[in-house]
Amino acid sequence: MTQTRNLIDENGKRTDGRGIDELREVKITVGTVKNADGSAFIEFGKNKILAAVYGPREVHPKHMAQSDRCVLRCRYHMSPFSTDTRKNPAPSRREVEISKVMREALEPALMLEDYPRAAIDVFVEVLQSDGGSRCAGITAAAVALADAGINMRDLVAACAAGKVDDKIVLDINDTEDKEGSADMPVAYMPRLEQITLLQLDGKLTPDQFNECLDKAIGGCKMVYEIQKQALMQKYFGNETELKEEAQ
Repeated sequence: MTQTRNLIDENGKRTDGRGIDELREVKITVGTVKNADGSAFIEFGKNKILAAVYGPREVHPKHMAQSDRCVLRCRYHMSPFSTDTRKNPAPSRREVEISKVMREALEPALMLEDYPRAAIDVFVEVLQSDGGSRCAGITAAAVALADAGINMRDLVAACAAGKVDDKIVLDINDTEDKEGSADMPVAYMPRLEQITLLQLDGKLTPDQFNECLDKAIGGCKMVYEIQKQALMQKYFGNETELKEEAQ
């Protein structure tokens, strides 16, 4: 990653007007795909991503079934119209890699031993991409899994931090991703205080690494609250409204 221009102005504002510790606007809607067992739609900045979960269900082909646990399968895909230039609809090497990373980030949160000889399929479709789509996809997938009623130890929240103009910033956007100095996506289970994903693209000093990690975890905790609110809105929204009306 090579930075060619200043991305933070003299007032400390970034290209999209945010401060260095500011998260992009995040909106999550639960239960958007009616035929899925669980689903969620997330708007993370300009990212627009749909996640759908099917299962637990019978494994096909059957030789992939495991006697002591469930098989988790994840597919991350970017729609051809999701970027500025039309993308080839065939899965790219990047999409295959992110599918693997997503599965590894979600598995620690799931009680897969409760569903032996079964499979859970997670489909994540990026409708519009704006940097940080893997973090947004993991966040939406975790909510969709909870919506499907899968036994979970905790929700997985994901957020990235990075280095821009030699400053550590929270939640880098597409421009900062392409032109900044470093990008660190992190997935985290806040209640258990466990990291399930940590990647780094770029170079950081040990102090910058620690600052970047702390900032990313702080972002994950903010996203976690939005995840919980979205789930409560679906399952307790009407009840909450009735209580408010009664008062």
